[in-house]
Amino acid sequence: MRRDEARQKAEEVVGRMTLEEAASQLRYDAPAIPRLGIPAYNWWNEGLHGVARAGTATSFPQAIGMAACFDPELTRAMGEIVAAEGRAKYNAASVHNDRDIYKGLTFWSPNVNIFRDPRWGRGQETYGEDPFLTSALGVSFVQGLQGNGEMLKAAACAKHYAAHSGPEALRHEFDAIASPKDMAETYLPAFKALVTEAKVEAVMGAYNRVNGEPACGSPVLIQEILRDEWGFEGHFVSDCWAIRDFHEHHKVTRTAQESAAMALKAGCDLNCGNTYLHLLIAHQEGLATEEEIRTSAVRLYTTRFLLGLFDGSEYDSIPLTVVESAEHVKMAGEASRRSCVLLKNDGVLPLSPQRLKTLAVIGPNANSHQALIGNYHGTSSRYITLLEGLQDALPEEVRVLYAQGCHLWRDREEKLALKDDRLKEAVAMAEHADAVVLAVGLDETLEGEEGDTGNADASGDKTNLLLPASQIRLMDAVMSVNKPTVICLMAGSAIDLQQAGERANAVLLTWYPGARGGKAVADILLGNTSPSGKLPLTFYHNHQLDRLPAFEDYSMRARTYRYLEEEPLYPFGYGLTYGDIRVAAAKAHPDGSGYVVSADIMNRSSRGTEDVVQVYCEHPGNPNAPPNPRLCAFERVSLKGGEKKTIRLRVDDQSLMVYDQEGRALPGDKPVFYVGMGQPDSRTAALTGHQSVRVST
Repeated sequence: MRRDEARQKAEEVVGRMTLEEAASQLRYDAPAIPRLGIPAYNWWNEGLHGVARAGTATSFPQAIGMAACFDPELTRAMGEIVAAEGRAKYNAASVHNDRDIYKGLTFWSPNVNIFRDPRWGRGQETYGEDPFLTSALGVSFVQGLQGNGEMLKAAACAKHYAAHSGPEALRHEFDAIASPKDMAETYLPAFKALVTEAKVEAVMGAYNRVNGEPACGSPVLIQEILRDEWGFEGHFVSDCWAIRDFHEHHKVTRTAQESAAMALKAGCDLNCGNTYLHLLIAHQEGLATEEEIRTSAVRLYTTRFLLGLFDGSEYDSIPLTVVESAEHVKMAGEASRRSCVLLKNDGVLPLSPQRLKTLAVIGPNANSHQALIGNYHGTSSRYITLLEGLQDALPEEVRVLYAQGCHLWRDREEKLALKDDRLKEAVAMAEHADAVVLAVGLDETLEGEEGDTGNADASGDKTNLLLPASQIRLMDAVMSVNKPTVICLMAGSAIDLQQAGERANAVLLTWYPGARGGKAVADILLGNTSPSGKLPLTFYHNHQLDRLPAFEDYSMRARTYRYLEEEPLYPFGYGLTYGDIRVAAAKAHPDGSGYVVSADIMNRSSRGTEDVVQVYCEHPGNPNAPPNPRLCAFERVSLKGGEKKTIRLRVDDQSLMVYDQEGRALPGDKPVFYVGMGQPDSRTAALTGHQSVRVST
């Protein structure tokens, strides 16, 4: 159905509503209108890495893990699976007239905010710190979710527009001040790409103010940029109870009806919350017009018609049996394998079952379901922890020992026990083992969203980049046994393992790998597949936090790899494999509106593997360009042992733009390209032993 046709149908339906009925449809929990044959509809659903919060669904790695895959096609496939399972669950629920929350087809995903500060707890929901990577993956997810059929298969939502990345504790009252350059160069590109390229159906505003205006009531953000400049035609939704913040925390209005009117006039069509219950009072007081209310209702009903919620669609027959189908579970497993990032390996990996008699699997995340799933997750019919994955994969003659070792963050597991009550058991297990896999990290109770986590001190954010003290003591004690030790780090953000990382023989970052992610991690540890993930964000040393701008400072100075001023712990784009893929030579030539970069790559090892070819650009002498080369193209490749290939990567002019202090886009003339398996920085070269190939134009 074309949008103009859907809008015409929406106008006809909304025209038959009373003003009271039309106003009621601007709530996320829109009530039924029986006299018009309109059922209730709850707009709130989540699908960040699988259908969430509504029962059984296929579980993918958390979004930051999907970003580490550097694989737009895989991200698109995830979106397609979320849409198919969302449709199947919607179809089944509708038969039973189940119109509850998390049962609709409007998914408030993806989160395309930029992970600018490593302390932000919700950074795990994003595609990392780079606007180019975030845009590419976000566009693919939206296209997969919304489909290319006669109707929308599901409706995606780009959130949280626009400058929003902590602190969580201040988000209801905070004003994010960002320069025109930082807005144009960092905070807006992904949203623009999702609107102009992917035609995302919805955009969600943030809680905070942006340059003085509440994001959900900003005429600049919603009307001038989103609708007028970018041509957005979908609907705009507030973050949940964000409009209430206008008068309660931001203090830009005095009453609920003033807040409702402010949001509506700015172009916020749908209220997640209850402030739009005051719209009729706002209308009576002359603060909001009937035309404004009906305009928003028409936008919302246009989406409902595009989804086929009244006239039916080609997706109405998708059966519930597609949920967690073998094909979907297999795809999620492939994502888990591609997402893991090998940060260190002195040769101990892959582990050889033939050389092992006993393996100790130790740590609070070794047998944890919660450490698999991240936040905004669904329910799996089966969970495979790291411990279970190794138990299943190893031959029977290899004995697997297990010790929890410590609580995730408390100083004891049993309340009546002494401090470190599980520590000596872990040491004893390590003493009896030929090798140790040490599973440490975080979960959604320690990093996540304000109000959803157990981290009361920072409302879901981290106060530093270290693991809890209980885990630091565990790592020190276990590694003092001096057995070959692999650390499996399960987290959604940058962690500095400090001495433990230096002493370990290998460090594998698994993120939150999905409900059955333990199988994928075991496959990598045992060499059934090669790790191939790359870091979508910078891993800083903990001491570097003191030299970063304040968490509340939204300037990009010294932040992310593009503006980094010091050598990081692990760089953006970094990740090792069991193979040895290198770029032997590269060249570039102009091609229409951009360049084509050709790269000759070869696998110098006998081991087949996947890797990610990355192209970075810089503009020497241009004062408007970021100080460090920035990602402008990438491609995941697969090479057999000894194989050679030539690949071509397109770099379009948009990726080469630079922005002046007023936020104006300027052509990035005479770019210099660097082609390799990571950044062209000294730290990447030191860690990998490889230099990127420099290409002049």
